Parts: sequence; C-alpha cells; structure tokens
Amino acid sequence: MNYTIHQLKIFLKVVHHRSITRASEELFMTQPAVSIQLRNLQNQFEIPLTEVVGRQLFVTEFGKEVAVIAERVVQELENLNYKTHAFKGILTGKLSISSASTGKYVAPYFLSGFLGQHAGIDLVLDVTNKSRVIESLKNNETDFALVSVLPGKMDIEEEILLENKLFLLGNKPVRDEGKPLIYREEGSATRIAMEQYFGKHEGKLRKRIELTSNEAVKQAVIAGIGHSIMPLIGMKNELLNQEIHILSAPELPIKTDWRLVWLRGKKRSPVSEAFLEYIRIEKQNIINEHFSWYSDY
Repeated sequence: MNYTIHQLKIFLKVVHHRSITRASEELFMTQPAVSIQLRNLQNQFEIPLTEVVGRQLFVTEFGKEVAVIAERVVQELENLNYKTHAFKGILTGKLSISSASTGKYVAPYFLSGFLGQHAGIDLVLDVTNKSRVIESLKNNETDFALVSVLPGKMDIEEEILLENKLFLLGNKPVRDEGKPLIYREEGSATRIAMEQYFGKHEGKLRKRIELTSNEAVKQAVIAGIGHSIMPLIGMKNELLNQEIHILSAPELPIKTDWRLVWLRGKKRSPVSEAFLEYIRIEKQNIINEHFSWYSDY
C-alpha cells in the first residue's frame, strides 16, 4: 500500500461531512482535487470506502473501519509533533473550542494573546449553530464550548467572559411599524430570546422573515428589509457608521453572558488548563482593551 497522510486527512474530512463539496471548502481545495486524492486512496483497497446513491455520498462499513484507524494514525502523528516540542520546553497540543455563531465576535480576542505566548498550540475553533455546539459538548468532542445561554440538563462548569446584550435594531433611528421582524433559524439562542420577548410584549402573530446566520440578519437590517433583536457585540462598525440604530423598546436590552463551558469532571489537558488560567488572569485586561466601546450602550 502506498497511501499518504494527506490522503487520510482528506478522507476523514469527507467521512465527517459526507460531502466532497463541504470537505473541499474546509480544506481550501477544489472539488476535483479532493476527488482525485479520494480516488487515489480508494485505489489502495479492493473494497469500496464510499458509495454514491442518487446524489448522496455514503461511507461503507469498510470505509468507517478505515476512518477509525486513519483517525488514530493522524492523531499519533500530531502527538509526535507535540512530543518533539515538549522536549524543547514548549507547551504543545491542541485546543478545541466549539462556538455559537455570534461567538466569532468574542472568541478571537480571548485567544490571540494566549496563542501568541504559545506557538506550539494548534487551535480548532468550530463556529457553528447552537445545536451543533451542544452536541459536540455532550459527546465530549471539544475542550470548551462558547455559549450565551447555558445548555439545559447538562452537568457543566463555566467561566464567564463578557456580558451579552441584545437590542432591537433597525437601519433608521425610529422604528417603522410596517416592517417585518427578521428572525434567526429555529434553535438559535437569539431566536429563542426574540420569540420570548415579542410573545410577551406584542403577541406571537407577527409577520416575520427567517435567516440562518447573524451576518445575514445584519445585512438585511442594514438594507431596510426589517427589524431584528440581535446581539450588539458584532455591530461596532455599523453603529459608528450609523448603518444600524438601536430602537427604543421596553425591557431591552436583554442581558445574558458569553461564557466558556465544559463538562464537569472532564480531565483537562495541559493546554486547556493553561488556557483557562490565562483567561482568569487576563479577562479584565482583554475587556478593557477590546470591548471598552461596548460599555457605552
């Protein structure tokens, strides 16, 4: 057999996403390049690794077995790199964080200084929807999750990072009652907060639009399509440029907290322990340096 580590990594991405398209996007490769590497790996085996039924790609039972072994091979190679750095006295390893989508406006500022101090650390930051964040936490697939609402029915520990404030926003200083409300997708923490608010204050039967990302909602508000309750954390430039305005509404803002959470009793790696210690020491300095504007609202 003559397969490469590169081919195994590509195969693992295809297995994870069950899609050559999504694997190619994550790997920053073209679809044909992924397909070629997948075919070259397949040529090493007489039994199919994947199959296509209709237009859907499926991993065969044999492919799943190969994926388990490939995962171990890739992990051991990473461990070899970490061991090499460790013998040089460098903190090494992988830090894995799963973040709710709006957390992308928070997480980088709490990571940059830590990563700058420890060049031997590999970061995996998965910015995704709330459901996937909770799933990865529940399955112990990540060191930490970054959320604004605590997941229910889970025994977790937490470290609060930053207050999360949600306002009613529009592209004009005064609310236009004729415009619809723009909601996030089902399951989003922002969607839940918005439904609870309008259910209490204005009734549930309202004209609405649903979009599947915070950025899409922001652009729709700027374009004047409608109004939305949104976290203020990602609106700094739009507020300064007066593309977005905070609209007066009773009992707003809604306040929660951005927090790191992890499973209670989880055995943390030296890297995750070091990161948690860094956060506890540097948190207020990070807030003062990067989020001082936030306290004005």
